[in-house]
Amino acid sequence: MENIRLFEKFTDRLNSGKFSYVVTGSIASIYYGLPRLTHDVDIILDMPVDRVDDFIRLFSPDEFYVPPKETIIEETTRSIRGHFNMIDLKNGFKADFYLVGKDSLHRWALKNKKELITENHIAYIAPPEYVIVRKLEYYQEGESDKHLDDIRNIIEISSDLIDFELLEREIGNRGIINEWRKVKE
Repeated sequence: MENIRLFEKFTDRLNSGKFSYVVTGSIASIYYGLPRLTHDVDIILDMPVDRVDDFIRLFSPDEFYVPPKETIIEETTRSIRGHFNMIDLKNGFKADFYLVGKDSLHRWALKNKKELITENHIAYIAPPEYVIVRKLEYYQEGESDKHLDDIRNIIEISSDLIDFELLEREIGNRGIINEWRKVKE
C-alpha cells in the first residue's frame, strides 16, 4: 500500500479544493485485488473550466510539474477523452487526470464512489464494476494481459463488493463480452 502514500499528495489537495474525483486504474486494482508495481495514479476528475485556476493553485510549481493553464483548459473542454498529467517533483510519482466530459461511465463512477481511508487521509475510489469495465475496454484496445490479470484478482478478492448483474449488463451494453469471456478462461 506504499503507493497509497504517494498519491495522497494529489488526493489531499483535491479534497481541500472540494473537487469531485475518483481514483481508478492500477491503484484501484491494487485496492480491490493484489499489490503490484505502479508508478502513477489515474484520477477521474470533474472540473468545470471556471475552476481551473482553483485547481492550479492547489499544486505549487515548486513541488509539482503542472501543465500550462491553456493546456488544462483545452483538455477540460473536450467532450470525451480529456486528459493531462502532473508529476510530484520530489519522487517522480505521476498523476494522470481524466476529465469527465460526457462520459456516462465516468459520471456513474463519481456518483457511486467509495471511501478509501488510510490513517488520517480520505480519498475516493471508483467502484469495482467501473474498474473492471474500463480494464476490459483497455484490454480490447491493446490486449495487455495485465488488465485480465487485474480483473481476475479483483473478482477473486473482492467478489462480495461486486454487483455482477450490473457489471454484466454494462459489459453487454459496451460490446466487450468476448473480453469478459477471456477473463473466465
